[in-house]
Amino acid sequence: MATYLDRILAAHRAAAERDDRPLGPLVAEASARAPARGFAAALRSASGEGSVAVIAEVKRRSPSKGDLAAGLDPAETARAYERGGAACLSVLTDAKFFGGSPADLQAARAATRLPVLRKDFTVAPADVCDARLMGADAVLLIAAALDDDELVELHTLALDVGLDVLVEVHDEQELDRGLAAGATLVGVNQRDLVTFEVDHDRAVRVGAAMPPSVVRVAESGIRGPEDARALAAAGFDAVLVGESLVTAPDPAAAVAALRA
Repeated sequence: MATYLDRILAAHRAAAERDDRPLGPLVAEASARAPARGFAAALRSASGEGSVAVIAEVKRRSPSKGDLAAGLDPAETARAYERGGAACLSVLTDAKFFGGSPADLQAARAATRLPVLRKDFTVAPADVCDARLMGADAVLLIAAALDDDELVELHTLALDVGLDVLVEVHDEQELDRGLAAGATLVGVNQRDLVTFEVDHDRAVRVGAAMPPSVVRVAESGIRGPEDARALAAAGFDAVLVGESLVTAPDPAAAVAALRA
């Protein structure tokens, strides 16, 4: 039986195979864009103020839980996150499985001064270029979704076109692969992408193996301020939070509470 990850990756790889755009012009166009807002720099700055930085996510739905905030206004949501003290935004752009779109990313970024991560399943060089062209400041590379050669190729290309790269890992082996590819911004996803179950101790375990030079991000399963404080105490610079923010009655206050 296919897992969530199998189905999502199959759809994205099929779309990549259908994409017959020549890569050279895409790279040239992406490289010519105005400088991106510094995603990693914003996290370093916010975490240096004595509290964990918050990457606040614009997320309409999830494959495992269905609709979370299907009718959200991405611009309004982004402004609320900024008022609450978020350092960066993360925006889902996958339509089929998460209900997102490039338009969501563009609207969120235009409404704030915050750097924005394109949260999607990046599997091909054109995906990296598209992230830059739609206005993203950073791109997500999921180690579990890529082989070693792909991880190196896409990481190098992203840097070449001016993007920061968040390399997502789930265990120490994937961390080693990410570091070998040159990752300096690493996220530990506490959600198993096969079962979509959350292990709340995963980030602490894997984070202990990260070198001090890496910007550390904990992803998924952050339920509130207590979790954020525990992750900060474990050495994490930032938390990426979606579900608990988009479903909060007051998203700005929910972000502020994570930083308290």
